[in-house]
Amino acid sequence: MRIVILCAGKMKEKAYRQMADEYLKRLSRYGKYEEIEVPDLPEDTGSAALEERVRTREGASMLARIQPEDRVVALTIPGRKLDSPALSRRMETFRSQSVPRVVFVIGGSLGLGQNVLARADEEWSLSDLTFPHQLARVMLLEQLYRAEKIAAGERYHK
Repeated sequence: MRIVILCAGKMKEKAYRQMADEYLKRLSRYGKYEEIEVPDLPEDTGSAALEERVRTREGASMLARIQPEDRVVALTIPGRKLDSPALSRRMETFRSQSVPRVVFVIGGSLGLGQNVLARADEEWSLSDLTFPHQLARVMLLEQLYRAEKIAAGERYHK
């Protein structure tokens, strides 16, 4: 099973990039993990309609990289909250269902458009708090690493 982290925007902060690279390196022993970045568009915050237009355009770039057989998990604030063991079990379910590719989608600073949410098979939340999308990516990678360690029966600090 391949895991894709599909994001709007590049990692601009060196510290975030280093952390993401470290988790991607650690995850490589468990399977194929990759990041796909699409350009984030300048925020147009003049109105809700303009913001949705930005989200929709970013979403179209994301949807172009999603295949019909992909399992798509959108990261949203109101999404389903999983603890680490539940995340590990959910990833194992994907494996047992022979899901070829799981795509985790992280929106830009304005979030995800309705077009992406409509394609998502599931919505998960990292927290009720709002995080910069670059930090959310690192947090997701860390949690996926933790889930892999749990599934492998390896120790991981709590």
